[in-house]
Amino acid sequence: MTATRTARELAESYFTAWEAGDFETMRGLLAEDVDFVGALGTAQGAEEALAGLKGLGQVLEKIDVKVRVAEGDEVITWFDLCTGIAPPAPTANWMHVADGRITRIRVTFDPRGLLAGFADRA
Repeated sequence: MTATRTARELAESYFTAWEAGDFETMRGLLAEDVDFVGALGTAQGAEEALAGLKGLGQVLEKIDVKVRVAEGDEVITWFDLCTGIAPPAPTANWMHVADGRITRIRVTFDPRGLLAGFADRA
């Protein structure tokens, strides 16, 4: 049950599910009103956030986690975002957890490689 998971465990489950394309599990980790802000866009609410993650999931090959740091309800995961359309993108993901769910996600990376890769696919 997510209510008993630590913020670190929720972050680990989030990345494992995303890499596996298991969006049903991801849905269970997100608060209804999750707030997402990233280099490629923003999303309000679980369904919008999942739609964005599914979109990037179409080209996702691997999430190569380098380090994860947790302090209370905050977790930062540093990883290489590996896709089939661009070189690996070093990425920082900061999550806030409340009441056993992920409520806020902030992601930063240089999006130029991904944007060029998406443009080439069009």
